[in-house]
Amino acid sequence: MKALSDFPRIPLGHLPTPLEPMPRLRAELEGPPLWIKRDDCTGLAVGGNKTRKLEFLVGEARAQRADTLLSFGALQSNHARQTAAAASQVGLACHLVLVDKVAYREAAYESSGNVLLDQLLGAVVHVVKSDEEAAQAARRIIDAEQAAGRRVYAIPTGGSSAVGALGYVGCAQELVRQARELDVKLGTLVTATSSAGTQAGLVAGFAALGEPVHVLGINVYRDGPAVLEAELAKLVDEVATTIEIPPVPATSLHVRHDFLGPGYGVPTPAMREAVELTAQCEGILLDPVYTGKAMAGLIELVRRGELGNSEESEDGAVVFLHTGGSPGLFAYREALVAD
Repeated sequence: MKALSDFPRIPLGHLPTPLEPMPRLRAELEGPPLWIKRDDCTGLAVGGNKTRKLEFLVGEARAQRADTLLSFGALQSNHARQTAAAASQVGLACHLVLVDKVAYREAAYESSGNVLLDQLLGAVVHVVKSDEEAAQAARRIIDAEQAAGRRVYAIPTGGSSAVGALGYVGCAQELVRQARELDVKLGTLVTATSSAGTQAGLVAGFAALGEPVHVLGINVYRDGPAVLEAELAKLVDEVATTIEIPPVPATSLHVRHDFLGPGYGVPTPAMREAVELTAQCEGILLDPVYTGKAMAGLIELVRRGELGNSEESEDGAVVFLHTGGSPGLFAYREALVAD
């Protein structure tokens, strides 16, 4: 395996993030050993999983002598907020093209949460209504920056490229070290999956180590299962090539599609229950778009007996990857709090 130290990297995160047990949630569910990997604690503008990706993406941008970061996302994008923070920390300009297409709306959605933080962090925000408009806006930004003599480094939605996914190859290594130190047998790792970079990096990272950890992605983004699965497979192949390991078998790719609800960013009763239960059992804040739905999936699968039982599971502990996103709570008040 090619060492991660061989790739350009800018330290941005508070790493390693904690690996903690969730005893009260486990007792509530009468389920298997439950642990949580706290990547909400990465520290970059209230943290989240994109920080690990941005260490390598911004590293490559600096290696290419870029002056400006350009990235994309939904209006309440956690990735956009962390990209803006990374740009501020290393002294780069930042343009964010945000697509306002989520089929959910309340007053706070357009002005609070990540939108507010993007502005505080100094990003230039371009709000558009479609992916086609986003591509047009990106072209205008790149042309204008180049005309002014500045180099643009474009980061895809979610930071999900082979370079960005290196951050989660590193997370897999970190998690294995922590599990050994804590004498925790890793069984299944549950994570939200949207642009697929986090899951791809974890799958490739565990494969590189020869660790048989079952990485289960909960689809929180794509209405079409086949599209997400194809994107995941492609990205895993690209990451494997990048870190110079053998191809990862398709049997290592696992995604559940039954917890998305009406669509990306649209609240569900199961999400609300998961957010409340995790907060009230463990004092941990999830978000309504990603971790809330992923935890809803974990809870339902435990209740069905698909993720162990009340005894110590021979299959190992279930680990939930907390990918951050708590600023999104403030944009979903009406969906989460009954007046």
